[in-house]
Amino acid sequence: MSDRSWPAPAKLNLFLHVLGRRPDGYHELQTCFQFIDLCDELRIERRPDGQIRRSAGAAGVAAESDLSVRSALALQRAAGCTLGADIDVQKRIPMGAGLGGGSSDAATTLVALNRLWKLDWGVDRLAELGLSLGADVPVFVRGHAAWGEGVGERLTPLYPPQAPIERNYLILKPNVSISTASVFQDPELTRNSPPITIEGFLATGGRNDCEPVVRRRYPVVGAALDWLSRYGAARLTGTGACVYVALDVSADRESILNEVPTAFSGFLARGLNDSPLLERLAAG
Repeated sequence: MSDRSWPAPAKLNLFLHVLGRRPDGYHELQTCFQFIDLCDELRIERRPDGQIRRSAGAAGVAAESDLSVRSALALQRAAGCTLGADIDVQKRIPMGAGLGGGSSDAATTLVALNRLWKLDWGVDRLAELGLSLGADVPVFVRGHAAWGEGVGERLTPLYPPQAPIERNYLILKPNVSISTASVFQDPELTRNSPPITIEGFLATGGRNDCEPVVRRRYPVVGAALDWLSRYGAARLTGTGACVYVALDVSADRESILNEVPTAFSGFLARGLNDSPLLERLAAG
């Protein structure tokens, strides 16, 4: 990675419970976030003229809709900064997959420009601005595996012995893109899960309340979950479309990957409790 490059990691929701609907129309959630070593790569250079330009990004996403551009503009306005940036987003995280790629790109842009523009904002202030861009942005800004509540913005960092085990995962991406809003608007979504504690999650593993809705609306996702279940407890991340299973340490991962049906794209990833963005920051 060059000195202009900044990693934007994907995440998994290790469980997702929907506790109820809030007065603002959003849902009260509980979840556990863990990063994985699949990363987008952002190349960011400071501009003296105040312009924010994106030279490359996700296919089919206009620059003005790109969360990396939107986050740069939001930080520029909030800080009253006269500097600009050239942003090149090399996408590796699939879109509409429940892996948080857009939110991670936004967070990495905020963190990188805070450094490049010499703003010296604290992480709390960056995370607050990030929340205005998306509910998952704060966890990527903070960079630690976390217990999430509210819409996912109330975060409790998880450290040993409560941190999730950094396991190896097999992740499948069916050829669909899922709208988070459509899943949460579905009348059949379970919205009354009782709250659990971190200790309760560590004991039971929880579940994903969105899975029955996604299975019904997208049968191919259900087929991917069913296929993965031969290797363990298969789970949906976020509202999907990606599904995953933690592999046993003795599993022949490459052989399993070679068995993935052609209807799905599959890849292996390692769980991370600390974002590679923190290491990049420490490198200066």
